Amino acid sequence: MKDQVDALVSHGVAAARLDSSLSVEQAQTVQAEILSGRLKLLYVAPERLANENFRNHLKRVDISLLAVDEAHCISEWGHNFRPDYLKLSHFARELKISRILALTATATPAVAGDIRKNFGIAEQDHIQLSFHRPNLELHVTPCLEEEKRPIVLERLRANPEAPTIIYVTRQETAEGLAAFLKREGLPARPYHAGLRDETRSACQEAFMSGDAPIITATIAFGMGIDKADIRRIIHYNLPKSLENYTQETGRAGRDGRRACCELLACKDDLLVLENFVYGDTPSQEAVGRVLEQILMRGTTFDLSRYDLAVSNDIRPLVINTLLTYLELEGYIVTTSSFYSSYRVRLLRDIKQINLGLEESKREFIARILSNGKQGRKWVTIEPTVAAEQMQCDRDQIIRELSSLETHGDISLKPAGIRHSYRRLRSPERMQELSSRVQQLFLKSEEQDLYRLEQVLSYAEESTCLNRHLLNHFGENQPDPCGHCGTCLGSSGGEVPGACAPEITLEHAEIIQSLLDERHGPLRTARQLARFLCGLSSPATSNTWVAMSTTGKRIRLTTHDAFALLQDHPFHNVLTYCSSLIIP
Repeated sequence: MKDQVDALVSHGVAAARLDSSLSVEQAQTVQAEILSGRLKLLYVAPERLANENFRNHLKRVDISLLAVDEAHCISEWGHNFRPDYLKLSHFARELKISRILALTATATPAVAGDIRKNFGIAEQDHIQLSFHRPNLELHVTPCLEEEKRPIVLERLRANPEAPTIIYVTRQETAEGLAAFLKREGLPARPYHAGLRDETRSACQEAFMSGDAPIITATIAFGMGIDKADIRRIIHYNLPKSLENYTQETGRAGRDGRRACCELLACKDDLLVLENFVYGDTPSQEAVGRVLEQILMRGTTFDLSRYDLAVSNDIRPLVINTLLTYLELEGYIVTTSSFYSSYRVRLLRDIKQINLGLEESKREFIARILSNGKQGRKWVTIEPTVAAEQMQCDRDQIIRELSSLETHGDISLKPAGIRHSYRRLRSPERMQELSSRVQQLFLKSEEQDLYRLEQVLSYAEESTCLNRHLLNHFGENQPDPCGHCGTCLGSSGGEVPGACAPEITLEHAEIIQSLLDERHGPLRTARQLARFLCGLSSPATSNTWVAMSTTGKRIRLTTHDAFALLQDHPFHNVLTYCSSLIIP
């Protein structure tokens, strides 16, 4: 958002953004410009519209257009469903916005239908340009896992300076492949979400400048990349969907010149992708617990989505989706969000800070700091608790802390975001609601698995690859393109893969030993199966245990048994775990 706003402002457009990086004063300035009519274009994340106070602010303005980027996120049929997008059409009606512009580069006919239905867009107002990129040469190379590195090495050595992105599924694959290519004398760097911010930024800058022409990356790389001369995209692993594949290959050849996009197709990759899908699906028992914790509170309440995720061992995105379903069905409504605590560090001596301040303000600042928990460098303040002790308004404390930060007196770090809700009604039968919500998650699981089948179908295509992709997006191309791998006779065929391994006696002994340790986050069959398949969860990632051999405390996800069966299909592991853990 910042890049786009900066570019617009430099061209004289009255544009601004509202996001968490702005100070209180900056946000207030933007909101004042909205009300005055000076501001013509405002960028916000969909999540901000969930704030009732913000929506009330917007109701005072005549909004002429709502533009929704990445609109496929609205659709549950889309490859990147985000629950907050699902509420946008509801907010548009609430704010009486008459004109909607929904934009996406990866809408299948089902997704496009969902977008039109949500926003009430007539079919004749649906404009679809061609998905065909004639300068991209699409290739599929069926291979076994052990054949991938030699193939990549051969491709890169043909032109080592050509800007290249190699997409992988796992962070460790990005690291390992980059290290291998470096040993072979090629200028490769890894990029993934597990790296430090400064490392990722340096990697991206090096790629953009040409200093590091080869990047081995997870899908975290590429968003916002505006590099026109990318000559090669290699998918080392199968993508999650054909929509993802189209987005990722679409980053090549934006200068209109020829670029090559190659998919190394191995059925073994499906294992990891399927395990991710299964790992996201919560049990009905967990869904029921969360529903009770939400709907059995008072008429108004606040909660930490993170705490809900950890205590029920459900991933945060799933918690957000569940809350969205409850909103759309009229059980609850989001009112606002706030931070539960702030860490404060004095950047100047308190005597210097107090210079020129009125006595009452000096005393107020002193009382705020005295109500915090003193650390070696930081003071942790919980504004709600401090406001009760000081008998003042919570917002008054926040305003004072923000003012001190603006004047360079303190460094301020918010933490523990909480969301406020109002309950509109209670379910007549909680069990029935729990079953219905669980079915929505199972439907999502089914759709994600179907998308993987579509990827495999593309990889085994014996005719034109371009025609296959265009048909997927509802675009009819009767004639073969003449320039993809299958048209040229160099791609296609059955995708090979290794047979699923057995769970051995040695595995069984390790698993039984793990169960004997009686770890709380592994008490159900699904939790244990996720752990053994190498899928971290909120509970396992936030649990520390003492090792009996050394007495040293380690995070549960660093336990020797974590990912013990990562090469096994999740449903096989779940069946085995179900035989060990009786509900």
